[in-house]
Amino acid sequence: MLARPVRVVVLLSGRGSNFRAIAEAGLPIEVVAVVSNRPDAGGLDYARSRGIPAIALDHKAHPDREAYDVLLADEIERHRPDLVVLAGYMRILSTAFIARFEDRLLNIHPSLLPSFPGLRTHERALDEGVKVHGCTVHFVTPQLDHGPIVVQAAVPVRADDTPQTLAARVLEQEHRIYPLAVRWFAEGRLVKNHGRVNLKDDPASQSVLSTGA
Repeated sequence: MLARPVRVVVLLSGRGSNFRAIAEAGLPIEVVAVVSNRPDAGGLDYARSRGIPAIALDHKAHPDREAYDVLLADEIERHRPDLVVLAGYMRILSTAFIARFEDRLLNIHPSLLPSFPGLRTHERALDEGVKVHGCTVHFVTPQLDHGPIVVQAAVPVRADDTPQTLAARVLEQEHRIYPLAVRWFAEGRLVKNHGRVNLKDDPASQSVLSTGA
């Protein structure tokens, strides 16, 4: 762990509930900026309420994805982050952007990856009849919704579940495991080895799989 708090930049596109969970978890971090591609994102208002710089970079004003990502990356670098956290950031990042923040870019996805990458995860899980669903924190790589897995939380699928009820229970687990993953990063406990992530001082990494009710 660094002697100072780990500097974190958060990217989001909406209300930022995972950002809230991280900000309120008492972690050894300093959220130095929150950036959104949507000027009306509720997460920006929450950042301002906590005195955190909140920056809106409207992607609609930059039709070229690569040019926008350069602008976004430059803005992030201005805050000198140790870690960049995607908290409901609803844009696919360019390969060049991901390369600039390699090994310090985390995302959370509402499924047990590698199952159900992309959108409509809860509806697709119900359509497939799976008995267990959940969420995954992972390091970001150029392959969409892949990358070394840090932690997962599993949620049993109930017979009467709808996409909405399942999403709500999964979101509760997102709010539990994302702060945990950020804490492990800040404490220097995440060790990547041949595409896998283990916890330092926990060779078996038994704590990496977390099961929710």
